[in-house]
Amino acid sequence: MGNQGASQDGTLTMADKLVAKHLNAFFNATRAVKDINLNFPEGNVTAIIGPSGCGKSTMVRCLNRMHEVVPGARAEGEVLLDGENIYDASVDPVQVRRRIGMVFQKPTPFPTMSIEDNVAAGLTLNSVGVGRAERDRIVEKSLRQAALWEEVKDHLRRPGGSLSGGQQQRLCVARALAVEPEVLLMDEPCSALDPIATAKIEELIDELRDRYTMIIVTHNMQQAARVSDNTAFMYLGRLIEYGDTQTIFTTPKVERTLDYVTGRFG
Repeated sequence: MGNQGASQDGTLTMADKLVAKHLNAFFNATRAVKDINLNFPEGNVTAIIGPSGCGKSTMVRCLNRMHEVVPGARAEGEVLLDGENIYDASVDPVQVRRRIGMVFQKPTPFPTMSIEDNVAAGLTLNSVGVGRAERDRIVEKSLRQAALWEEVKDHLRRPGGSLSGGQQQRLCVARALAVEPEVLLMDEPCSALDPIATAKIEELIDELRDRYTMIIVTHNMQQAARVSDNTAFMYLGRLIEYGDTQTIFTTPKVERTLDYVTGRFG
């Protein structure tokens, strides 16, 4: 397990890679995320749980400035990456998204682009110029990190869309890893996958945990319990409780958390 010591007070400690302070998210006049203070320890996997529509995905998209690309959407508050506010006017959001990668709910490979070009697309989108040999090295390294290399190494010119759903999701992980992010966000990465593919993604999360700070949104509480060090429970746009995963699932301090993790609502 990674460093512990997650707190809810928004205070930066040496163990924290990412900190949300008084974070609010809006869709036009509607406030979907309400005054979130949340610390993400470096090298840990943090799960975000809560019922549908509670603001989990919106909150996570604020962590790498993806929320603001939606028309009418905006965020207020601070998100500190290594102590620097990513919402500061001087910060380039493209560079934020390079340092804080994201994998979405449904696999999003470029379907007609080859497997290797899909991985390298992350470099192109982030204006990372490399020679052919370095490109090949990064593609192989990223596919190995995503536990996909052995399955596709002889078929790198095939379209990304020819892969199975679970392979496509791991291809998207490889694309995110190609630019060497420091944080990896995963927004319900298994919700469109079958149980076998889900197990492979969970194994992948376990393999990557020592190299990246990871934040995973999941509607599957058993998955949160299996893969995460810390768990945050959200309800109606607010953070209800945050702590180490074992505590959240066995002896939470808040009754609403207990009701949710025991299946009384959700």
